[in-house]
Amino acid sequence: MTEAYVKSHIEHGINTIEFFHPQSNSLPGKILEELAKEIHFAGTHDDTKVIILKSAGDKTFCSGASFDELMEIKTESEGLKFFSGFAGVINAMRKCPKFIIGRIQGKCVGGGVGIASAVDYAIATDKAELKLSELAIGIGPFVVGPAVERKIGTAAFSALAIDATMWRNADWAKRKGMFAEVHENIENMDESIQRLSNTLSRSSANAMAEMKKIFWKGTEHWDELLKERAAISGRLILSDFTKRAIEKFKAKA
Repeated sequence: MTEAYVKSHIEHGINTIEFFHPQSNSLPGKILEELAKEIHFAGTHDDTKVIILKSAGDKTFCSGASFDELMEIKTESEGLKFFSGFAGVINAMRKCPKFIIGRIQGKCVGGGVGIASAVDYAIATDKAELKLSELAIGIGPFVVGPAVERKIGTAAFSALAIDATMWRNADWAKRKGMFAEVHENIENMDESIQRLSNTLSRSSANAMAEMKKIFWKGTEHWDELLKERAAISGRLILSDFTKRAIEKFKAKA
């Protein structure tokens, strides 16, 4: 596979949304926009009872923001627009009345940690390590921070955000509450996802929608909050420190 994509497939009430990017499932603006649209559509689609959010491949769930696009940002307004893409996806997940099961088969970096935090039930393999790398390139996990903090608490979020070069393993993520389940291989993970999604597809849509409102109570202001956070990242991304740091990261890749 060489072409990035977002695609969805509905079967027996289960809507599977899959994304892919050849650079370790990184997220350029176009993919972010398409993801938000697919999640929103699935939330309004009567045939969808439950959503599975997954990425292609078996090593990396999502490596976060596209470094190529970050390097192209020249103004604060361009920065705001790019980081608002992450806000759009998280808010679409937050407002979607259907439960979203996250299939976390591999590493999550930066914005990928935010997406893993915003699913309603994450099922992972023991290869699904986490790293909030933003500080290492001179910005911070401002947009995804509220989703991560909501899921694992302020202390664990702070630890991830401050030690920006340190990987945390799947066991750590499960103990902190980010992953509901961790399996030793992809086959066992997929079996569990299939079991749960089949059960939920036969459950009451109204009851699940009301439960989701309760689970996300207190986040009603996130449309404004995440846009404000996107503006902070959009400003910091213009620094010389950040440009040099991204060049170093790209050189290692």
